[in-house]
Amino acid sequence: MSTDAPETGRMVKIDARVPASVLEEIDEEYERRGYASRSEAIRDALRDWLNPSVTLSEETIDALETSREQRERGETRSLDDVAEKYDVDLDE
Repeated sequence: MSTDAPETGRMVKIDARVPASVLEEIDEEYERRGYASRSEAIRDALRDWLNPSVTLSEETIDALETSREQRERGETRSLDDVAEKYDVDLDE
């Protein structure tokens, strides 16, 4: 459930068609997730769609762990070291 503050502007009613099975799932879930109403849950889902939270994929997390382990074993080099080795000017 989002922790965003509720909107302070006026509410506008919209119509949206969804498959009956999706509506059944929403109705089964919204209270379990702590929402007071179906509308509140859908508003929150729309806010998340407009402003998605940043979440790292498992693949990215694994790559970061591998990188950290390589650094700890001394298998990596700094950008400055590599630039110096290959005579690259980083200020260009």
